[in-house]
Amino acid sequence: MILQTKNFGEIEVEKSKFITFESGLLGFEEVKQYVFLSNPDQENPFHWMQAIEDPNLAFVITDPFLFKKDYEFEIPEKVMAELDIAKIEDVAVYCIAVVPENIRKMTINLRGPLVVNTERKIGKQIVLDGEAYDLKHYIFPDAKENNKG
Repeated sequence: MILQTKNFGEIEVEKSKFITFESGLLGFEEVKQYVFLSNPDQENPFHWMQAIEDPNLAFVITDPFLFKKDYEFEIPEKVMAELDIAKIEDVAVYCIAVVPENIRKMTINLRGPLVVNTERKIGKQIVLDGEAYDLKHYIFPDAKENNKG
């Protein structure tokens, strides 16, 4: 399938690669299907999640464990059932990044991770309870201090 996108121009994607978020994402509940686009620079940990239904909508995503080694949470049983997760090996977790003009102030949303069943190609954004993780976790250690004021 040929997909027109704002950020990547015309790209060819296989329907078998679509990831369906039945509930959408927070603030984008109406958009259900995405395709993950790997960064061509294999050293770069940031990738994209392009909406199928909206050519203007793409999120920068990353593996949160690269930036927060002790990041951990339990996937609720309801979500495990909803995503038909049989083996933990079939689960991938991503967080959405916000890339401001000053790249040193880049953040990732640790409180709203994306949980994906990589076998079934279905995912869900969950919201973690409590204050253990930030909505805006600075990925550069000095950025938080420099952002005060």
